[in-house]
Amino acid sequence: MLNIDINSHKPLREIVYEELKKLILTGKISPGTRMMEVEMAEELGVSRTPVREAIRKLEREGLVNIEPRKGAYAASMTKRDMVDILEVRQTMEGLAAQFAAERMTKEQIEDLQKVSEDFNNAVKAGDMGEMIRQDTLFHHLIVEGTGNKLLKEMVEQLQELVLRFRYLYYDDFRRAEKMPDEHKEILEGIIKKDGIRARDAADYHIDGLKQIVISEDMAGK
Repeated sequence: MLNIDINSHKPLREIVYEELKKLILTGKISPGTRMMEVEMAEELGVSRTPVREAIRKLEREGLVNIEPRKGAYAASMTKRDMVDILEVRQTMEGLAAQFAAERMTKEQIEDLQKVSEDFNNAVKAGDMGEMIRQDTLFHHLIVEGTGNKLLKEMVEQLQELVLRFRYLYYDDFRRAEKMPDEHKEILEGIIKKDGIRARDAADYHIDGLKQIVISEDMAGK
């Protein structure tokens, strides 16, 4: 199940952390799964120390719960959790889009335009994996373009939690047909250096996903 790049120049604890995080975000380690240090260390061919360090870091990011005398478990994610996340992300992404419109360089905007085109092509082709990858990159480039390190860290953690929710609950990436136009509106605001337009477009974009989650039957969720 676990696959690490032993040729990487990164510290071993970071390699283990990135692999475990990827497996949790993509649902390959499902919510509630016991994170057994000994078993994971054996599968990875490493000692327990980097596994333990990775689990602690994942706990700080909300992806793992550690229960005293019981152990570590992949954190659950309910639809109600997702609404909470999206309420915060809606505000943060709107702010990021506004700052990006005011601060992105010509080269950064060109990169964003290319990613937007690649996303549109993925939607036309019905390529779910590529849609998710390009959508994630689109938002990443906007936050990167703000030049605000703290905002970048905050938004990217929220984006990762949303990504996990998509893998766990939606295998059809719903709303895909509307998203090219929504991305275009954000992009136009950034190109025209219109921070308010970009912020409002980003707010509307994230609100659409939030409304889908709210409309689901959340009884007991």
